Amino acid sequence: MFTCMRGRLVGMILAAFTLTATALAGPADQPSPAAPAIETPTPRPYPERLRWWAEARFGIFVHWGPVSLKGTEISWSRANTNPKCPNRGPIPADVYDNLYKEFNPTNFDAGRWIGQARAAGAGYIVLTAKHCDGFLLWHSKASDYNIGSTPFRRDVCAELAKAARAQGVRLGWYFSPMDWRDPDFRSDRQAAFLDRMQAEVRELLSDYGRIDLLWFDWDGGDPLYDQARTYGLVRQLQPSIIINNRLDLGPGNSDRQILSVQADYYTPEQHVGAYDDQRPWESCMTLSSRNQWAWGGPTDGVKPFAACLAMLIGCAGGDGNLLLNVGPMPNGEIPSDQAARLKELGAWLAQYGESIRGTRGGPFKPGGYGASTRKANTIYLHIREWDEESLRLPPIAARVVSSRVLTGGTVAVKQTANGLDISVPAGGRHPLDTIVALELDGDALRLPALAVPSPRSLTARAKATASNVFQGQAAYGPDKAVDGSDETRWATDAGVKSAWLEVDLGRPLTFRRALVKQAYPELDRVRKFAIEYFDGGEWKACYRGEALGARLNARFEPVTAQRVRLNLLETTDGPTIFEFALFE
Repeated sequence: MFTCMRGRLVGMILAAFTLTATALAGPADQPSPAAPAIETPTPRPYPERLRWWAEARFGIFVHWGPVSLKGTEISWSRANTNPKCPNRGPIPADVYDNLYKEFNPTNFDAGRWIGQARAAGAGYIVLTAKHCDGFLLWHSKASDYNIGSTPFRRDVCAELAKAARAQGVRLGWYFSPMDWRDPDFRSDRQAAFLDRMQAEVRELLSDYGRIDLLWFDWDGGDPLYDQARTYGLVRQLQPSIIINNRLDLGPGNSDRQILSVQADYYTPEQHVGAYDDQRPWESCMTLSSRNQWAWGGPTDGVKPFAACLAMLIGCAGGDGNLLLNVGPMPNGEIPSDQAARLKELGAWLAQYGESIRGTRGGPFKPGGYGASTRKANTIYLHIREWDEESLRLPPIAARVVSSRVLTGGTVAVKQTANGLDISVPAGGRHPLDTIVALELDGDALRLPALAVPSPRSLTARAKATASNVFQGQAAYGPDKAVDGSDETRWATDAGVKSAWLEVDLGRPLTFRRALVKQAYPELDRVRKFAIEYFDGGEWKACYRGEALGARLNARFEPVTAQRVRLNLLETTDGPTIFEFALFE
C-alpha cells in the first residue's frame, strides 16, 4: 500500500493496467492469495480494545512527505541504495534524500485535515509518520532526517494529535519498520539500526498523548525487527493501542495473515477483503484514480463516487473496515477533488450511516447483488444490482416483522421456507445503492453467514480467445475473464486502442443477459463496445454501448449462438476485464 504498501500494484495501473514491476508505493503491498471461505455460525465478538475501531467501520489514511514535491509515489520512487530493499525508483537517491530542504507546506492546517475526516464520516485518521524512505514527520532526537530540518520546521505529528483530540477523532500512526535510506538496515549493523528504529517508536508513542492505532508496513523482505521487544515497547507505552499485522510478515506471507498474538487485524491492500467475521480486517485503498498513495500531481485525478461507495459498502458487508487514502499536496492541503469526494461520502453517511456504523457484516455474504450488514434485530440489504425483477435470498431462522427502504420508496417482502423474495419497484431503485432494512423478531447476530446463490454463467470455464494479451502472459489470458473470479483479469498491452474477447460455448445456447465487469473503471478506457454473436456467416451485435463502467448488466432479445464475443471497439489505452458472463 502506500506506505510501503506497495505501490507496486499501483504502478502497474499507472502504466497500463497491467501490473508492471514499477512500484508505485504505498504500503508495501504484496500480492495476496484469496482467503479461504469461512463458514461460521455467528460473528466472533470483538475484543473490548477494538470495539471503537470496528464500530467506526471507516478511517482516513494520509500518505505525505517531501516526495509530494515530485508528484511521484512515496518511497518507491527513490532509487535503490540497499540491495536488500525492493525499491527501484526513477529519482536518484541524492535528489530524493534532499527534497526535505525544499519542503515547506505553509498551508498545512491540522484542524482542517481532521475536520475533513470528520466531514467524511470517518472515525479515525492514520498518518504516515515514517514511510520506507526514513523521513520523519515529527521532531526526533533519534534521527535528524525529520520535519524539524525543513524550512517548515513545525511538528506535524504534534499538531495533528492536538487537532484530533480537540475534534474527537481517533488517531493512528503509520510507521515503517523498514528504512531503505539507512545503510545499516538489513546489514551486519542491524542491531544499531534496531536501536534507532525502536527509539523512533518510543518517541511516537511517548510524546503525543494517547495514540489509538499503530500501522506497521512490510516490503516482502526478511522481518528483522526484534518483534518481541518492539511489540513489548508498544504495549508498554500505549496499553490500549490497536496494532495491525504487518510487523511479522516476510517472504511468502500474505497481508491476510496474522502471525502474532500481538497483532489485532489483517490488511488487504487495494481490494475489498473477502467475507470474514472471525478475524478483524481492514482494506486500505486509494482515492487517487491511478491508485497512487502520495499525491500524484495535478493530473492525478480521483475515483468516482460510485467506486468509493462500493468500497465502503463492500468492506462493511464483508465485516471489515475501509481505510481510504488521501495524498496531500506539497503546500499541505488535501487536493480539492479528493476533499470533495470525502465530503460526498460524508453526506451519504449522514443519511444512511445506520447501515454502516456499528454493524457487523452479513448475514448474507457479499455477491453480485451487493452486500448486507446487521445490528441488533435489523438486517440492512445494500442492493447495488438487480439481475432479476426481485432479489432472492436464502432462508433465515428468524421472522421478518417489518421492512422499509432507507433510500426512499416501498418494498415488498415475501418470506417462505425457501427463502426471502425482495421486490422494489423499478422507479424506487436507487442507481447506486438501494438500502432495504428488515426488522426481525430475533437477534440478527445469531444468524449464520449465508452465500447468496448466483445464476450459473454459460461462459463459465468455456474456451476463450482474445485479440491481445498483456505481454503474452498466461496470468492475464482470456480464460481469466470466464473463471468466475474477480481476483483475476484479462488484460491487454499498453497502447491497445481496440480489442476483442471471444468465447466458444461448445454448442449453440440461448442467452438474453450479459454481465461485464471492467477492471479499474475509474480510468474510463472503454469508450465504445458491442456484444456480438456469430450466426455462421458474420458477426452481429445483440447489444451496443458506450462508457462501459464498472459493471454492465445488459439485457436484450434472446439469442442462440455458440460463439460470442465482447468487442471493445474504441478504447483509450489497454483495456482489461475481470469477467464476461452470459445468462439464459
